[in-house]
Amino acid sequence: MQAQRLDRITTLPQTITEIILCLLPIEEAARTSILSREWRYKWTTIPKLVFFQSTVKTSTKEITDKELRCNLFCAIHQVLLLRQAPILDFTLQISADDIDTYFEIDQIILHLSKNHTVMKLRLDFCWHESSYPLPLSFFLLRHLTDLYLHNCDINHEPTFNGFGNLTSLSLSRLSISRKSLLHLLSNCPSLKSLCLIIRDEQFYGHERPNIMELFKSLPVIENLTTWGYITPTRFPKSFQPHLSTSNTFVSKYWVLVTAMDILFGLAFPLVLLKCSPNLERIKLESNTYEDYDVDSVDLEDYSDIFEEYSDVWLEHLNELKFKYFINYKPELELVKFILARSPNLKKVILPTYIRDKKEEVELLQSLLRAPRASPVQILVENGYKHFDNVLIESDSDF
Repeated sequence: MQAQRLDRITTLPQTITEIILCLLPIEEAARTSILSREWRYKWTTIPKLVFFQSTVKTSTKEITDKELRCNLFCAIHQVLLLRQAPILDFTLQISADDIDTYFEIDQIILHLSKNHTVMKLRLDFCWHESSYPLPLSFFLLRHLTDLYLHNCDINHEPTFNGFGNLTSLSLSRLSISRKSLLHLLSNCPSLKSLCLIIRDEQFYGHERPNIMELFKSLPVIENLTTWGYITPTRFPKSFQPHLSTSNTFVSKYWVLVTAMDILFGLAFPLVLLKCSPNLERIKLESNTYEDYDVDSVDLEDYSDIFEEYSDVWLEHLNELKFKYFINYKPELELVKFILARSPNLKKVILPTYIRDKKEEVELLQSLLRAPRASPVQILVENGYKHFDNVLIESDSDF
C-alpha cells in the first residue's frame, strides 16, 4: 500500500503561510487558490498588498496605457471585494495623469480609510506635468505608521488632522503650501524619520518654510534626509538659531543633499549641525556645479560664517560620509569644521571626483594637518576609478 504523501505546506501556521504569500506578487498569490480547497481563500487574508502598473498581465496584443490602468483598477477592486482580513500594508505604483485615474485612486483610498487599519502606505505615481491630488479621505487613515508619497498634491486648507502614530514619512516631489507642510509635520508627534525632497517650484507661491519653522515641527526626529531647497539660498549674516528644547533635534542620523556653490548655502548644514547635538552619523551629498568659480569668494568670508557657529560640538558623531566631494573650498572647510568639533569621530569617507592624483594627495594632507578633536581615520576614494565597487560597497556599510 502506497504511503500517503504529507502536505507540509498546508499544515503550516497561518502566520507563516501569510509571510510566504506576501513574498509573492499579488497575481501569483491569487493563483494559489487553485491548489486545493484549503488554499482557496488563504491569499485573501494576507496583510500586504502591492500593485504595480505591470501587475496586470496582457496578451500579445498591444494596449494603451489607459486600458492597462483600467485593467489594473478592475483587478484591485476585485481583490478588495474578496478581502477577508485587514489590510495593514498597501502599495500602489502607477502612472497617474488624467481625471479618470484620479477618481479610481480616490475610491481605493476611501475604501481603505473606511474598512481597513492600514499602517504602511506607499503611493508612488510616475512623473508627469501634474501630480495626483490627495482626497480628504486620505487623512482618515489614522493608523498609519509609515507613509511614502511621490508626485502627490496636498491642496487643502491646513485644517486636516495629522497622523498620531506616524513614525516614518517620505515626501518626494510633493506639491504643497508652506502652511500645509508645517501643519502636517506638527500634527505627527511621533515622527522619527523624515525624507523631504521638495523643490522650490513645488511649494505653492514659491513660499518655503524656513529652517527654524521646520525644526519646531520635528521635536523627536532621529533620521533626517533632505535636499538643500528647504531653506533660502542666502542667510543674512545676523541669522542665528535660538535653540531650546522645542527646536533641538534628537537626530542620530541625517542625509543632506546641498549645493555648496554659494557661500551662504553653507548655513543650511551648519544650522542643522547646531541643532543636532545627538548626531551619530552624517551623510552629505554635494550637487555643486563643476563650473563653480573657486576664486569667486573671499576666504575671509568663510571664517566669518564658521565663526558664527563656533559653539557647535558633536559629542556623539562617529562617522561622516561626503559623497560627490570635488574639493571645492566650501566643501573642504565644512569637513574641517566637523573634524575639529567631533571628539568621538572614528571614520571620514570621501568618495571624490578629482581627476588629478596630485590634488587628491594634497587633499588628504590638508585634512591630516587640520585640527582634529579625535584620531579619526580618513579615507579618500576616487569615484572615477572605484565607482562600480568601492562606492557601492561603502553605501551598504553606511
